[in-house]
Amino acid sequence: MIAFAPGSIGNFGPGLDVLGCAVSGPGDEVHAWWADRELGVTVVDAGHPDLPTDPARNACAIAAQAVLDRAPHLRRGVMLSVRKGLPLSGGQGGSGASAVAAAVAVNQLVVSDGGDALDTVGLLATSLVAEATVAGRHLDNLAASLMGGVICIRGIDPPDVHNVPVRVPLWFALAHPAIRIRTADARAVLPQFYPRDTLIAQLASVASLVTALAIGDAALVGRAMVDHVAEPARAALVDGFVEAKRAALESGALGASLSGSGPTTFAVCASEAQALAAAEAMRWAYEAAGHFCASRVATIDFDGARWRNA
Repeated sequence: MIAFAPGSIGNFGPGLDVLGCAVSGPGDEVHAWWADRELGVTVVDAGHPDLPTDPARNACAIAAQAVLDRAPHLRRGVMLSVRKGLPLSGGQGGSGASAVAAAVAVNQLVVSDGGDALDTVGLLATSLVAEATVAGRHLDNLAASLMGGVICIRGIDPPDVHNVPVRVPLWFALAHPAIRIRTADARAVLPQFYPRDTLIAQLASVASLVTALAIGDAALVGRAMVDHVAEPARAALVDGFVEAKRAALESGALGASLSGSGPTTFAVCASEAQALAAAEAMRWAYEAAGHFCASRVATIDFDGARWRNA
């Protein structure tokens, strides 16, 4: 079985750990097949030289094993080969996409061998085992990659996730400077406590963003794209971010922020032309700061993870 999971914007705008958005374009693909004799999970190709093949440290292998653990009667091993389309430590949901793709692929193997299929909650739970090991215990990237669209996370234990209605066409400009930010490091800089006024402002931003998507108000999307919590703490980790965000807004973007933990910066736009202008503006800003920067334009991926026979 071969499964593909798209990249995502975690912490979508002000939605730290509660809003995620799947984006079109590159993603991670996992090819899974039954082993001839071995039990457990074997990583034949991790997809990148910097990724471990040790099944205890590889996100795909951990997710695959979590699926197998739910079907112990099979007593079969799985081989995995990964094609990484997303950057490492790039803020585009790479570890989450890998975990989801592996869980979906192995789940379909189990079904093909007569086992019971995991539902969305089961796939999220098994993917979360991997994400918690390699990146952190959060569902925004995982749920977006699995389910597609914009996702709201109400709870983790058990996963309680829902698609947010999107009634406004949006385009995204994504700028990825040649900087690596570990999710653990980005989470470590977040303050433990926030003033009441900050929390109220953040709640207003999140509620306004969900409302704007549901009623189709692009202008309100832009006004709601204000993060009072994560972005101020993490901006200093990404050299050139302040300038890149300013450039995106000056080019006509509705709003801009860090994608997940960064360094990828996203700008939300009302048209493809606007997104192309914002992508170029951000690229120039990061390169002016001394960082090679790749940029692209995307839309919302409403399909989420999908699989096919090998």
